[in-house]
Amino acid sequence: MTIPPNAPTAPPDRSALLAWYDRHRRRLPWRAEPGRRADPYHVWISEIMLQQTTVAAVADYFRRFTQRWPTVADLAAAPLDAVLTQWAGLGYYARARNLHRCAGAVAARGGRFPQTPEGLQELPGIGPYTAAAVAAIAFDHPVVPVDGNVERVTARVFALVEPLPAGKPALSAAAQTFAGTGRPGDLAQALMDLGATVCTPRQPRCGVCPWHDACAARRLGIAAELPAKAEKPDRPLRRGTAYWLTDPSGAVWLRRRPERGLLGGMVEVPSSPWLAHAGPAETPPVAAAWRTLPGQVRHTFTHFHLELTVAAARAHAATALPDGFWSPVERLGELALPTVMVKVVRHALAHAGKTGDGL
Repeated sequence: MTIPPNAPTAPPDRSALLAWYDRHRRRLPWRAEPGRRADPYHVWISEIMLQQTTVAAVADYFRRFTQRWPTVADLAAAPLDAVLTQWAGLGYYARARNLHRCAGAVAARGGRFPQTPEGLQELPGIGPYTAAAVAAIAFDHPVVPVDGNVERVTARVFALVEPLPAGKPALSAAAQTFAGTGRPGDLAQALMDLGATVCTPRQPRCGVCPWHDACAARRLGIAAELPAKAEKPDRPLRRGTAYWLTDPSGAVWLRRRPERGLLGGMVEVPSSPWLAHAGPAETPPVAAAWRTLPGQVRHTFTHFHLELTVAAARAHAATALPDGFWSPVERLGELALPTVMVKVVRHALAHAGKTGDGL
């Protein structure tokens, strides 16, 4: 697809967008009040949390994080398990591990974040988008961070019709034409707010947009169709078995996943490999009178759907176990359990009375 010939050749008026932002800016827990400098610690945490997550979901997590660890030095000094537990439910747990590593790196610098995108990208877990967001919002660096909202605004203003993800480089380059030395942080947040509240994915509110006249996609009648996206392949289905093993006191056997890979470093109810195709017959992790609980646990990750059968058994005190540890059921909420494992726990507890295992 080609760019329509009547797309604009110059960016629209920044002052019109900033005037709109001054009247309609969103009040968010990590956002500085008008006239105040943003806290780079708050900007950084919010941007890491907002990756692949909605504003509504992040707000409470952000408040709890900053109440428990008010400064980057506090976060750096926290045990990783405490950070992972506080993160549980947000998903993409590598972000939490990198958050902790990055806090340590910043604390080693005296608690000061670099002020440029280049310097910020040298820190663990900070990529080009987060670096641009922190540099612009916290330090007024003249750069435009390009998230999904900014991509959408840019695609429509310039009528860029190449489907994503192939069109991302052109969108990113076009978005930088919005940059300027006047209020870079406010401009970045204004673009985000415009995409979130006016230039929405469906039924954009073009009539109240401050860039109504400058928008090429609106003039062409294709605003709601942009940005175009290539069709995504269907997510494959993987299956496995989770093993719910209790001791005579009712404690549950758990283990920690490897640091690298999916759900790295998180605590789990031990399970078989998650396979897309049937493999050899599964061997439970320990010899016991395993019983299959009714129903299944279903969860969706970014790249696949998962169905887990839950098998339950009681261990004798003398049972030899692989690496792992016992946890009382009432303390499971204190552990870094990912959402899929929370579902396994709830499923096991809900069906325990029907199995005769006394779970």
